[in-house]
Formats: sequence, C-alpha cells, structure tokens
Amino acid sequence: MQEAARKVMIIGGGITGLSAAFYVQKLFKEKGVPVEITLVEKSGKWGGRIETLRRDGFVLEKGPDSFLARKLPIIELSRDLGIENELVGQGAKGKRSYILHHGKLHPMPAGMVLAIPTDLTAFMETGLVSPEGKARALEDLTLPKSEDPGDESLGHFLSRRLGPEVLENIAEPLLAGIYAGDTYALSLQATFPQFKDAEQKYGSLIQGMQESRKASAASAGSQEAIPEAARGSMFLSYRNGLQSLVDALLEALQGVKRLAAAAVKVDRTESGSRVTMENGEVYETDSLILALPNYTMAELLPELPAVQRLGQVDYISVANVILAYNAEEIETSFDGSGFVIPRKEGRFITACTWTSTKWSHIAPPDKVVLRCYVGRSGEEGWTGMTDEEIVRKVKQEVRELMGIEAEPLFHEINRLYRSMPQYPVGHLDQIREARKELQEKHPGVFVTGSGFHGVGLPDCIRQGREAAEECLLHLAGTGTPGRRC
Repeated sequence: MQEAARKVMIIGGGITGLSAAFYVQKLFKEKGVPVEITLVEKSGKWGGRIETLRRDGFVLEKGPDSFLARKLPIIELSRDLGIENELVGQGAKGKRSYILHHGKLHPMPAGMVLAIPTDLTAFMETGLVSPEGKARALEDLTLPKSEDPGDESLGHFLSRRLGPEVLENIAEPLLAGIYAGDTYALSLQATFPQFKDAEQKYGSLIQGMQESRKASAASAGSQEAIPEAARGSMFLSYRNGLQSLVDALLEALQGVKRLAAAAVKVDRTESGSRVTMENGEVYETDSLILALPNYTMAELLPELPAVQRLGQVDYISVANVILAYNAEEIETSFDGSGFVIPRKEGRFITACTWTSTKWSHIAPPDKVVLRCYVGRSGEEGWTGMTDEEIVRKVKQEVRELMGIEAEPLFHEINRLYRSMPQYPVGHLDQIREARKELQEKHPGVFVTGSGFHGVGLPDCIRQGREAAEECLLHLAGTGTPGRRC
C-alpha cells in the first residue's frame, strides 16, 4: 500500500519561502517521503524584493543587487539549480570603495575587514579618523575583554573597543548600512557575533579580525566549493540578473501548487494546522512554514505571547533610485564600486553604487549607471515625498558630491516599505522563546525569514533550507532538530 503524501504549506513567496519549498521537495524526495507542497503568496509576485529590469541592453536590479561570495548557501543552491555557470563577479575597476567625510570622498583604508582595521599602517594614513581617534582605536589592542556574556548593541560594543570616531566615520555607514539601522539599537549577537568571539578569544577585536583575515587568505585557493567566478570577488550576481535565481527556482517547483492568496488565520488541528484564506477557502496541512515578515507572522498566531513579542521587531522603509547616463556626457571618473555616507554628514542619500563600474554586465559600454539609496532608521521622511521630489533631491546630491551635471537618460525608483528588520538587543533570546512556544503549543509550525537570522540572500536561503530540514524531521517523527538560535 502506497504511503500517503505528507502535506506541507509554505506561506511567503520571497526567496526564503521559495528556498524552503525547493528544499522540502528535494529533501523529502531523497528520503523517499511523498509530499504535497502548497506555496502561498498574497501578492502573486514570486521572489520577494528581487526584481530585475531588463531593457535596451541594461540589466538593472530594483531590489537587492548582489550577494557575498563567501556565503555558500546561495552557491550551493545555484549548483542544485544548474545555474552556477551564470554567476559573475565584480568588474576589475569595482573593488575599491569610498566613504564621505566632511563632504569629500575618502578611499576605504586597505585591510578593512567588516569595517575593522587589520592593516594598521594603512589605517594610520587614512584621513577618515583624527590622530586622537586613531590612538583611541589602537587601545583595543590592550583593553581588557568584557566579562559579560550577554548581548549588547553593536554601537556600544564598537565604541567600547575602537572609540566613537571609528564607529561614526567608518563602521556605522558600512555595518549599519546593511540593515539601514541605528548601531545603538542593533543586537551585536544577531548581526556580527564574530566580533564578540574575536574579543573573547584574542582579547582584541583588531587582533581577532587580523587572524580571521589570515585564515581567509590561507583558505582562498583551496575552496573547491566556490566557483571560479567567485574567487577574488567579494560580491557575486548572475549574468542576467538576480531574477535568474527566482526563475530557476520556479522552474524547479513546477509540481508545486501555487496560490496567489492571503492567509488570515492559522488554527491547530489534531494532526497539524488549518489555514484560512482571505477568500474563505480553508486548507489542512501536516506542517506549516511561515516565511513572512515578523509582524505578519504574529498576526496569524495571535494567541502566542512569545511570537507576538518577536512580531514587534521594527522594519525600516528604504528606497533606491537608479540613474542611467550617456558616458560621453559624464566627466567624473569612477574607479571603484561607490561610496557610503555616515549619518553625521546630513545627506539625503545614504550610499551610492557606481553600478556600471562595479558590474561589467549591467549596461552597454557607452552608458553609466548609478544607484543611490535613501532612508534608514530615524530618516524615513522620504516616504511622504513624491517620486519626482525624491529623484530631484537625489540628482541634486549626485551633482554636489560627484559633479555630475548631465540629465539622466532615464531613472527608476523602487520603494521598499518595511523591508529592513531591526534586530534588537536580546533578539536571539526572543527567537528561542518563540520557537519553544511553537514547539509546545503548535508543533509542526516553523517560522523563518529575514527577520530572524540575516537579511542577505544567502542568509535567507540558508534559513529556508533549515526550515525544510525541520519540517522533514517533524513529519518523519524524529522530533525537532537542534537549530542555531
């Protein structure tokens, strides 16, 4: 007698949800467990924030534009999908970057590892930090390590180890920029736990990151898992844009039922969950994966206090503006990937990527493409502006900071409302409490996504796979696996 198929529903069609569906399909097949998968996305748009615009020889990303080459989950997924050969690295001219300081662009000091100086000679030569600020940063080499094992804010930690100047002038625009956040509100353990590890192991953040850099250099030539395109490039994309990943996932999920519907209620049943849709349709499922923003997840599980607390994680709204020009009309030279802007500079834009220099595949050779970023924690006034007002302000700052007077051939603006989760101090504890509560009160429901353990594409893919693994173990009757919290 043929074994009955297990029913798995995944709510959320972003990259985490698509990855979860792919790995549920793959892992269940490998274990010989029949499964019926239903993938739900209320917007009907698959891939979440990923959106590649292809026009007139341009390959433009309206959402995320790349991912870290050193993070293997996306490399492994690309290989599983058969699109590994489409990976491309940064252009040769796009590996230098700048920071705005007192209205001028300063090159990033050589040897910076996640905004931490490891080449002290180069650090001492930078104009980004005063002599007093440099002396304070070097105190990290002799300061005692903290004896408090608990979490603290990223800003407090970096200021404690390196001083406020390095934090404000270098670390804040680089590290907080990843989350569009406030370093004094972001959890150290949830964002950069390797910093705390370095302090505890070496007694010095600088020394710890120096050792990390040495280890990375020693293993760079022996990482067979990394494709050739990734070697020597910090960031990767796909030749035809990140949409290639979404398209390949959808192709691999042809046998999966897809619903363009909004889930409004989740109830526990004797064998799993009952999901009610906005249109009144009801679905029974043996296991449920919620790959949603934390606030949406909490709305579906109102009876669970720990889940409600996790749902209070704040999400920041950001936007990006793409400007395309004729190269012959631009006198500015671009010798890097772009620049970031500290809060203290008081600018409207928070960063600018020299996209056509960073990536050789995204524009015809006679064109120049810039991508400017708007919005971060405490600076969301742009949400009340029209597109025309935003573009006018961006062009003004492009003119002031880079001397570009030309009118763009075209522009694209992408508003990403409530897109950047802000992991608070104690975030990992909140996750542990919520998952424990689910295991006790609603087993078979797994929650995941960018609001948990990382906002980058590789992080979301890893979390989707972890949810699929938990789902398989739950339905195989072997309990819930241990998971990094």
